[in-house]
Amino acid sequence: MGVFSFDDEFTANVAPARLFKAFVLDADNLFPKIAPQAAKSAETVEGNGGPGTVKKLTFPDGKYVKQKLDAVDLDNLSYSHSLIEGDVLSAELEKISHQTKFVASPDGGAIIKVNTKFYTIGDAPINEEKAKEGKEKAVGLFKLVEGYLVANPDAYN
Repeated sequence: MGVFSFDDEFTANVAPARLFKAFVLDADNLFPKIAPQAAKSAETVEGNGGPGTVKKLTFPDGKYVKQKLDAVDLDNLSYSHSLIEGDVLSAELEKISHQTKFVASPDGGAIIKVNTKFYTIGDAPINEEKAKEGKEKAVGLFKLVEGYLVANPDAYN
């Protein structure tokens, strides 16, 4: 198995705690509401919402992904999850894991730090174009949540 790791960082004009509550703790409800073009539904298929929970996210085109919650740290505004099944994985990928941390920026907003690891089967290389596409979709979703929070200043306080 090969492991390819990438670090990304981007900013938001919303406090980290609000962004964490919306993007992590209430994602199942919020994403289909504000981004129906990106998420049709989210359902828990195993677990109680804590580490080990498996959720199935269904996209508008009928494709899906199952993700397993690996850890949530409410005090440090961080979480990790792994994409373990579905259309985002190819025959060469066993799983994709993300570790995400929300930290305060000097201007009152947030810095989102993401480490992504691609676990390949054997010595298979990763498809860098698909990896880039996945990153762009994730950043787009963060920006949609940020826009929602800016437009709704009383939400997720």
